[in-house]
Amino acid sequence: MTTHQPFEQGPARTNHPADVYREAWRLLEERIPQPAIEILDPAIELEPASTSLRTLRAWAYFQSAQLAKAEKELDLLVEECPSDVWARFALARVLERQSRYDAALPHMRLAAVMSGDPEHEAGVLRVERLAGKL
Repeated sequence: MTTHQPFEQGPARTNHPADVYREAWRLLEERIPQPAIEILDPAIELEPASTSLRTLRAWAYFQSAQLAKAEKELDLLVEECPSDVWARFALARVLERQSRYDAALPHMRLAAVMSGDPEHEAGVLRVERLAGKL
């Protein structure tokens, strides 16, 4: 694991959204979500329609267990693009982590059907069991 190096912020540097995206991705892969949120927030303020930046922020909220914020961001992403498998699966996981299994199940099922991913299919079975549907 590499050591976290602060991303340049402040008036001396204006970070391009692509730079912010790469740095936030790196931080999230290293499971360091709070600094990722700190650099994503101002970038999203400047580019509020950027789905890619908002997706990374949702991932950061999920990693840092800020589940209400993750849910809000993911709800919007799914509403804007219902075919976004990642956002739908992530929303299901956020709802599952809040023990809201009945709310998670439709999203988990759709993600599994849309992707065919075994992880998503296993998620359906897990949430069905937790919801008492099996």
